[in-house]
Amino acid sequence: MIIPELNKVTVRMRDPEKVREIIMALQKGGEQKLQVISDFDMTLSRFGYNGERCPTCYNIIDNSKIVSEDCRKKLKELFNIYYPLEIDPKRTTQEKYPLMIEWWSKAHTLLCEQKIPKEKLAQVVQESQAMLREGFQVFFDSLNRSEIPLFIFSAGIGDVLEEIIRQAGVFYPNIKVVSNYMDFDDNGILIGFKGELIHTYNKNNTVLRDTEYFQKIKDRTNILLLGDTLGDLTMADGVASLDNILRIGFLNDKVEEQTELFLQSYDIVLVQDETLDVVNGILKYIMAKN
Repeated sequence: MIIPELNKVTVRMRDPEKVREIIMALQKGGEQKLQVISDFDMTLSRFGYNGERCPTCYNIIDNSKIVSEDCRKKLKELFNIYYPLEIDPKRTTQEKYPLMIEWWSKAHTLLCEQKIPKEKLAQVVQESQAMLREGFQVFFDSLNRSEIPLFIFSAGIGDVLEEIIRQAGVFYPNIKVVSNYMDFDDNGILIGFKGELIHTYNKNNTVLRDTEYFQKIKDRTNILLLGDTLGDLTMADGVASLDNILRIGFLNDKVEEQTELFLQSYDIVLVQDETLDVVNGILKYIMAKN
């Protein structure tokens, strides 16, 4: 393989030759043609560390002192009901769609009852176990240096996600985030969430009111797409014209049940790999001056 990182034991590919061809095409286009579209939770952030699960944006709030014990219990109950449904390989996306809306809506209602103060968010993130994947510094730095746009499309909480990236020191101007943003009243207390609800299975044109972003970078017709669920595969639907797309999937959980599905959907599947090594290796290859 032209990229040494693709020889890692965590890497699976259904069609290595096709992957090779896409990577060659991306390199030919160079950095001027490239954009990166990525999920956040468990894609740019770690799934686990030292045998412990790392929190998602929602978990950070759920596990913090700014919500009551009772609220935490109810959120946990929701998770236990809906998470198995979210990753159930036997259910179609159509079946999961309304269930995700139910889950997110119930969670948002519970959080709004907690009267969460905006000023506490930074501290809550700081005290959490949230971590970006190993190699994140190289990833964010090199994209910023080459002025390659990074579009983060997340069903998490935008305010929390931005804070994680900010505290890691890599929140650069080349980053654009579309996510669920909190809505605060004049006193800085959470009263709701802005705009249309984004959940795992509607990350596509339906919630992308802001397609002017893709209009602005319409010459960037080569895409590196990073996700950790099958719902992330539609994140590039807002792109007007597309020449080449390389889909990299992080398979974090329920590996045996999901491997086949992931291999059918993603070009490269990274099995329980907590690093961005493969992504960084591909970027380095694309950016290598011809």
